Amino acid sequence: MGDLTTERSNQTGTAPVLVASNRGPVSFSTSDDGTLTLRRGGGGLVSGLSAIDDPNAVWVCAALGDADRRAATQAPYGRLDLAGHDVGGQAVRMLDIDPETFARAYNGVANSTLWFVHHLLYATPTAPVFDAGFRAEWSAYRAYNAAFADALAAEAAPGAAVLVQDYHLSLTPALLRAARPDLRIGYFSHTPWAPPEYFRLLPDDVAEAVLTGILGADRAGFLTERWARAFAACCTDLLGATVDHSALTVRYAGRTTHLGVHALGADGDFLRERAHRPDVDERLAALRAAVGDRRTIVRVDRTELSKNIVRGLQAYRHLLRTRPEWHDRVVHIAFAYPSRTDLAEYRDYTAEVERLAHDINAEFATPTWRPLILHVDDDFPRSLAAYRLADVALVNPIRDGMNLVAKEVPVVSDHGCALVLSREAGAYDELADDALTVNPYDVIATADALHAGLTMPAEERTERTKRLAAAATALPPQQWFLDQLNAL
Repeated sequence: MGDLTTERSNQTGTAPVLVASNRGPVSFSTSDDGTLTLRRGGGGLVSGLSAIDDPNAVWVCAALGDADRRAATQAPYGRLDLAGHDVGGQAVRMLDIDPETFARAYNGVANSTLWFVHHLLYATPTAPVFDAGFRAEWSAYRAYNAAFADALAAEAAPGAAVLVQDYHLSLTPALLRAARPDLRIGYFSHTPWAPPEYFRLLPDDVAEAVLTGILGADRAGFLTERWARAFAACCTDLLGATVDHSALTVRYAGRTTHLGVHALGADGDFLRERAHRPDVDERLAALRAAVGDRRTIVRVDRTELSKNIVRGLQAYRHLLRTRPEWHDRVVHIAFAYPSRTDLAEYRDYTAEVERLAHDINAEFATPTWRPLILHVDDDFPRSLAAYRLADVALVNPIRDGMNLVAKEVPVVSDHGCALVLSREAGAYDELADDALTVNPYDVIATADALHAGLTMPAEERTERTKRLAAAATALPPQQWFLDQLNAL
């Protein structure tokens, strides 16, 4: 890891703008003949960075697998663009971090600790346990963040703007500030932020390191004001920092960090165009054939603990048990795509989703009606087809930084869609007026909301969908990214 960053330590970087994130805009696989095959990714960050019209901008990311590591080691200083890879006109530096260090940092701290804290997921009678094993993982997390800080310091031009993304890199702003005090540094949190009483589950020194790491930035951005204020409260309670609540600033150790709120929206133009390509039409025809002339309840999620898929299925089962008028008149289309399958908790959760889905079909199915269609294999065109078909969209996370599915469905819907939305989703702040609000833990109330959505008059559903789509696309990814950049 050291070789990757120190070879250029005496060179002056030329990048005026840099982005740092765990996952980059491209990934690699190995073909049967041993050659590397490049695939471009999608999502808000990739779309947002395309707004930068500067060939010298650099995206720094981690190699996520063996093929990525091979590509990174073969490229000069990990610069994929300098190795001749077509990375879409961007400059990409991929870090070949030691696989064991990466696994401990990514799985042990980022996804099994910080993610659990921010989403309030721990079953606290037995977890977490911060023992010697965790300390080894925390050491790896520090090394992982240091690798990013070193690479950013090497690539950045004097006075450059650096946008560091998410909980994987919470230590990077302060590390980078120490190495390059001339830089303008922004940090953005794509997750919720835990309230102080829950954040204190972390060991005191770890909690302090995470907070002071982020306070190394000039600006710290959040998806909602709720998450920004939770961060500020942690800084007050754990660090004794001075918070100006009206100006949303945190002052600590002689520095002031401004807090920003940037509610990432859906890319409406892309979604509308992509949702009407032939591959989506083909999948839509298949779903219509499976559903018939019945109503549809649609959910599309990763099989992530915070997405609350199990309670959503329990709510649908309660609907069918208590409202038999919906028998043979509704189909629940549930897409639960694999997530973090290297963690036992996620494998167990996926198994529970599949078991409950099987039980619902076993209880209610008839020779001519399959009440639940579950798919666990990722298929983006099929997701868009389901968006178009949905009469009701179910988005019921326990806790979510934003949840773009809640914003995407109204944009793509063909005939209007009632949105059943958890009040714990970040998107709730913008969409609450036209959604059917639920407490994500209340299965009976969720079933009632599904019934309300299914019986909503078509005209009301259409008007709500129009307003939801307008709110959902108010800050598309490119503008979301540029707003943060301009604020620096």
